[in-house]
Amino acid sequence: MNALFEYLDKIPKAAIFVVSVTLVMLLGIIDYLTGYEIAFSIFYLQPVSLVSWFGKRSYAVIISILSAAAWLLADVSSGDPYSYSFIPVWNAVMRLGFFLITAFSLLEIKKLLDHEKTFARIDFLTGIANRRAFYESAGIEIDRTVRFGRPITIAYIDIDNFKHVNDSLGHIQGDSLLQSVAKTIKNNTRSIDMVSRLGGDEFAVLFPETNEANAQTIMDKVQKELLDIVRKNNWPVTFSIGAVTCYQSCNLDELIKEADHLMYTIKESGKNGIAYKIHETPAGADMRASR
Repeated sequence: MNALFEYLDKIPKAAIFVVSVTLVMLLGIIDYLTGYEIAFSIFYLQPVSLVSWFGKRSYAVIISILSAAAWLLADVSSGDPYSYSFIPVWNAVMRLGFFLITAFSLLEIKKLLDHEKTFARIDFLTGIANRRAFYESAGIEIDRTVRFGRPITIAYIDIDNFKHVNDSLGHIQGDSLLQSVAKTIKNNTRSIDMVSRLGGDEFAVLFPETNEANAQTIMDKVQKELLDIVRKNNWPVTFSIGAVTCYQSCNLDELIKEADHLMYTIKESGKNGIAYKIHETPAGADMRASR
């Protein structure tokens, strides 16, 4: 079922609208041919629900009106006798109201679900991707790396002495620091890169299609900008960073473990530095690590 919903979500909204109109027409014809003795009311909810969930509000209103009109025409054309001529029209108005209530309810539910889905992947404090979003995207990119042999780099960033900021300057300053770090990393990486906060004072950056040389260029710039921003704000912190590049046979847990290990190596050797490592290189290339 999830696969079907994902497939329908990828179909253009205009195409969903055309399909819904076609369904309404078919239902109207079938409703007319079967006569007034067989009720088809529930089936009109299918196109209404389809366009409400996968289309947009204006399409949902139009399909609701068309469904009520098709139902009215089928009723009137079937020869079903009414004691008063206005009764079919009244029934059609009631059906239209029912369709619109259903459509607007589904539209609101879909909106709430999309909102929840989005914020389930966003770190509330910094506005960047959270751990869940990072692991999902990294898994997809690593699968692509394994399949096509393209490089991928993961950088692990830790704020040195962050606890001291919270303890001496307060949590408001600590939050401001985290927000500034997130914004600085985001502003100095590419749009295709994923910047995420893994938790606490730890950040990660996913660099698709990026070899060790390009990753080093970007991360050197990122660290410089980070140090500039903390100096301007008199925050007594630095940054320890570990970056691992992989070309093939990549495993997400292994890469994160290696990047984390490199970051702690920097911390143990004095903090405020970057360690680079190639997890695996293309055939014929030499393994090397740089600092």
